Amino acid sequence: MKIIYFVALMIYDRIENCSTLNTYWPIKKKNLWVNAIHGKREIMEERTEIQSFYKGKTIFVTGGSGFMGKVLIEKLLYACSDLDKIYMLIRSKRGRNPDLRIAEMFKLPLFLRVRKLKPEVIKKVIPLVGDISLNNLGLTDEQRECLINETQIVFNLAAAVRLEAKLKDAIESNTVGTKRVLELSKTMKKLEAFVHLSTAFCHVDQIELGERVYDSPDDPQDIIRFVQWMEDDAINLVTSKLIAPHPNTYTYSKRLTEKLVADEFPHMPVVITRPSIVLPALSEPLPGWVDNLNGPTGIVIGAGKGVIRSMHCNPNYHAEVIPVDWAINALIAIAYKIGTDRNKPKNCPVYNITQSSIERMTWGQILERGRSIAYDYPFEGQIWYPDGNIRNNKFIHYFFVFFFHLIPAYLIDFLMLIFCQKRFMVRIQKRISDGLDLLQYFTTREWIFHNTNLLILWGDMSLKDKELFQLDVENVNVLDYIKFIILGARQYCMKEDLSSLPRARLHQRMQNVHHSHHNGIPVLLRHIIFYIQAL
Repeated sequence: MKIIYFVALMIYDRIENCSTLNTYWPIKKKNLWVNAIHGKREIMEERTEIQSFYKGKTIFVTGGSGFMGKVLIEKLLYACSDLDKIYMLIRSKRGRNPDLRIAEMFKLPLFLRVRKLKPEVIKKVIPLVGDISLNNLGLTDEQRECLINETQIVFNLAAAVRLEAKLKDAIESNTVGTKRVLELSKTMKKLEAFVHLSTAFCHVDQIELGERVYDSPDDPQDIIRFVQWMEDDAINLVTSKLIAPHPNTYTYSKRLTEKLVADEFPHMPVVITRPSIVLPALSEPLPGWVDNLNGPTGIVIGAGKGVIRSMHCNPNYHAEVIPVDWAINALIAIAYKIGTDRNKPKNCPVYNITQSSIERMTWGQILERGRSIAYDYPFEGQIWYPDGNIRNNKFIHYFFVFFFHLIPAYLIDFLMLIFCQKRFMVRIQKRISDGLDLLQYFTTREWIFHNTNLLILWGDMSLKDKELFQLDVENVNVLDYIKFIILGARQYCMKEDLSSLPRARLHQRMQNVHHSHHNGIPVLLRHIIFYIQAL
């Protein structure tokens, strides 16, 4: 009978002039039925345990327009299509109202497979105009009543992720914002799981981070009152001492927020999730998908353009990273676990979404393996041949920054001034330097993240769920993934079409010839003049 179903699928695909063969193959992995009575194809797949849990569920998502939030919504719509609806908290931004932002979001390549295979599920996303920085999240009484009466699962992803944010802004967005979401969620009559997104780096003083709640050095309520009462200048004056040993306000505010969430247990079905550094997608919905320049993605682009020539990093330390699609798979599976677990935990459950318990690569190994791939898939408009390096010694690193970052930047801007062009390079280099200074805290230290709960969750999942919600990082082809990261940053962040690769390779070879035979400032000046003439 399976052969008959498969032949039927081929016939229908032929009639509809579309190729879905790859989508539904291999046949052994799915149960397919073809409805020939109505003269059309209806494919019904046997639901997995996780899919069955989400059937008919109403979900409330904060931070749905962010990098991880968009991937979460896409995966829920695609893999758990039988859900009832997704309420998405969203605000106006840069003159675009929420409806326009939602429409633009669904036009992204990220949602290509949903638009193509399951376009009807898009209407299940219902925008709620609001903001975590407003009282009652800025929702109307009617909207709040809908959430209170219908919501079963909350994914709290909203946060200000700028590491360099002022303390008042970080506390207001990350800590007070989550407090407002918790206050609303406490009134939800059908709540089964409240999934809070934290970070594996919010307890930097713990060399070994277990999957448990840690005491906070400060009372979150006291800090909230402090930033609300004190003047900005006074707050800024004491920030560095107050947040110590945290390197930035982001990790500090996320640590306080964990305490707020944990305090609601066991009266609420809360769970804390801590992903490590989140990288572009490995496979879903598109290999290499990314939509921001935060963290390593910005470093990849800067190095690929030849702008970043040095990075302070210990090459022997391990890179604690996770692809965004696997982080999202973990969140979806964790909500299922919390909502179905009959053995209620004694303490607030915590999941470290990390790879520490399995084989990892060092920063040096990643650079070594990724360098040749970066040369094969160059970015457009390289200012310098991309042969930068990581340096363990801080003083050597700053030496290279001065001579290969700052001096060239000022020279480029000086020539831009001469040729009556807009100056930009010093500004870019300052942003890069600030970003590198923030990131180097995490690349010059090493932690051990225990992820036993995550591994147990993965082990308990059915074979079908493991296929649908992949978490097995041991089987990753690192070279392929690095290629996906580079091409994803090139396509989705820099909007550089793949058809420009031959031209970019030619430009890179020409730069390599100059770089191999000449050194010093004269070569840089020659590149700058060529660059300006091409404008």
